[in-house]
Amino acid sequence: QVQLQESGPGLVKPSQTLSLTCTVSGGSITTNYYYWSWIRQPPGKGLEWMGAIAYSGSTYYSPSLKSRTSISRDTSKNQFTLQLSSVTPEDTAVYYCARGPHLSMDPASSDYWGQGTQVTVSS
Repeated sequence: QVQLQESGPGLVKPSQTLSLTCTVSGGSITTNYYYWSWIRQPPGKGLEWMGAIAYSGSTYYSPSLKSRTSISRDTSKNQFTLQLSSVTPEDTAVYYCARGPHLSMDPASSDYWGQGTQVTVSS
């Protein structure tokens, strides 16, 4: 059973960089042909796919967030990370990491999810 767990600060100041880590257990992030995504849900809004890193290490980003987003991985720790720069209060959301069997911007395509972590952007 694959399990994902998000970790990181719950409060970030405006203009700073948000950094979150997803730790995966029960499966390797290098296993063909899975994609490991970051997805967020602002209060009162729907799920938004932010980007993904593939089993190969290739990265893919939402066009609307590409200029501020970076996803990387540490295969020795079976972790992947999200960095979102220049955050504003509009980046306040519950952030999820998830696994998908193929590359898709549709969050519904993910088959395993972390429990989510609340990140608030406020001074």
